[in-house]
Amino acid sequence: MRLLRSTDLALRFLMRLAVVETSTPTTRDVAADMGVPYTHAAKVVAELQRLGLVDARRGRGGGLSLTEKGRTASVGAVVRTFEGEGDVVDCEGATPCPLSPGCRLRGELRRAQEAFYAALDPVTVADVVAEPTGPLLLGLPKVP
Repeated sequence: MRLLRSTDLALRFLMRLAVVETSTPTTRDVAADMGVPYTHAAKVVAELQRLGLVDARRGRGGGLSLTEKGRTASVGAVVRTFEGEGDVVDCEGATPCPLSPGCRLRGELRRAQEAFYAALDPVTVADVVAEPTGPLLLGLPKVP
């Protein structure tokens, strides 16, 4: 299973903000650090803010900070939210699969997808930035 770019960015933003020590970086700062377009980063931050995982303040002295809810958020829940409720494969899409009426693969793929989420459910953002990851995040060079 491959995660959407927005899911990947959401997780990396949460991890980055979880290790910020004293500053409150802006969306532009974090986007630049990660080498992603600001507009894409802004959409991800807006969703994280809507979910109550990130606090974003505008203006002088503003910036991004991780909320307590963000620190304890389940990685599985974040991935589910950003990935949406769809199946791994689109059996009923523009060209429906002719095997749909009797196919057992769709159900097996759905079970595998749920197992993937279930493995991530007990893992929190705080867990994934515990040593050695947190100090590594702080030492990453900025992307040019």
